[in-house]
Amino acid sequence: QVQLVESGGGLVQAGGSLGLSCTASERTLRNYAKGWFRQAPGKEQEFVAAISWSAHETYYADSVKGRFTISRDNAKNTVSLQMKSLKPEDTAVYYCAASIHLTREGHRYDYWGRGTQVTVSS
Repeated sequence: QVQLVESGGGLVQAGGSLGLSCTASERTLRNYAKGWFRQAPGKEQEFVAAISWSAHETYYADSVKGRFTISRDNAKNTVSLQMKSLKPEDTAVYYCAASIHLTREGHRYDYWGRGTQVTVSS
């Protein structure tokens, strides 16, 4: 069974930094694009960032561009999201996902993790 497991969430003050990591259980996911999405209470799921399988292409939501960096290590089958200059509005459950396609569209992702909570205090 394919699994994606996120780690690294927590509580941080506004202006601080936090790193998230996601490990895939199957080697086949090394050939998949990976994405990060988030969902805040009472809000719809929101695209955050995505990276191609080769790491040559990356996409970012405008709201996080310049503050968040997505990267991947195919040898370790992991994808990371480094977040800096965090704002209270970044508070959400963050999910990693895998897709054959590099895309911002959540419905095109085939595999999802269970999420990790990020809370930014003001």
